[in-house]
Amino acid sequence: MSRNAPRTSRRARALLILAAVTVAFAGLPAGAGAGQQASASVSAIGIGEQSPQIFSNPYFTALGVKRVRYITAWDSLQHKWSRDMLDEYLFAARAAGVEVLLGFGHARSAKRNVRRRVPSVKAFTRAFLEYRQRYPWVKDWVTWNEANHCGEPTCHKARRVARFYNSMRHNCPGCRVVGADVLDTPTMGPWIREFKRTARKDKMIWGLHNYIDANRFRTSGTRELLGVTRRGQVWFTETGGLVVRRNRSKIAFPGSERHAAAATRQVFRLAALSSRVRRIYLYHWQPPASALPTWDSALLDRRGRPRAAYRVLKAQIRRQTRLG
Repeated sequence: MSRNAPRTSRRARALLILAAVTVAFAGLPAGAGAGQQASASVSAIGIGEQSPQIFSNPYFTALGVKRVRYITAWDSLQHKWSRDMLDEYLFAARAAGVEVLLGFGHARSAKRNVRRRVPSVKAFTRAFLEYRQRYPWVKDWVTWNEANHCGEPTCHKARRVARFYNSMRHNCPGCRVVGADVLDTPTMGPWIREFKRTARKDKMIWGLHNYIDANRFRTSGTRELLGVTRRGQVWFTETGGLVVRRNRSKIAFPGSERHAAAATRQVFRLAALSSRVRRIYLYHWQPPASALPTWDSALLDRRGRPRAAYRVLKAQIRRQTRLG
């Protein structure tokens, strides 16, 4: 545990982890304890994965997971090739009985100036309505993926993202919309505070990618988000244990299959920090077999064999089954 973690006994920590995993897979309400050490009321577990092959994979079926997360460009429907990719994924998920959390990111274009452009609220709303019409069964949405990361054009546009969120809420009654979807980096707190100035306050869902907490075995980033938001559900919309990374990021992580399994356990410790944490989406399922990935936190290896992190996840499900 990190020095930021509460000083609880081994037995107490084990009970917290078990509570998070138990509710995650059973979908049962968790009883609240005192303060930040309340038992987690995670209601669902999902997998973040961009390939539709996941739905026919027997290892995925064996987990019994019924939620996935997919990220597409905000303007994907304007281009046939990206529209076809999205169709393939969403129709495959629907046929498999799996619910998709669908999120948006920068434009689909080889031109940097286009990718770096944030759409107007009018253009974004028009695009969102097209998604709603094409995929009316999708009820879970992410306004903008990793919106505080400066690989996205929204890193200095928190209020614009808030207006996107307000529009999505207005045009999709009954939907669950993740308003601010952020990385646990130093920009997170200021970005969220700016976002809150404009965003609707009711029924807020905060999305967090807490890779740093998970892979450095700390809790500070997750605690910061809980503190700066105060209320509303929290979904870990992307998290997991790193196996290897080749993307030249300045944020240093350890990485190996053994490390990834330990980091997966840490994710559930993080979920146990608050009863506000309701969902966890582990990223991702399987790296491509044809090329070395720039990021690999997958549950399966390139040959489709389960890794240690997969076995951690499956063991937690089995434990829950025995308990109840």
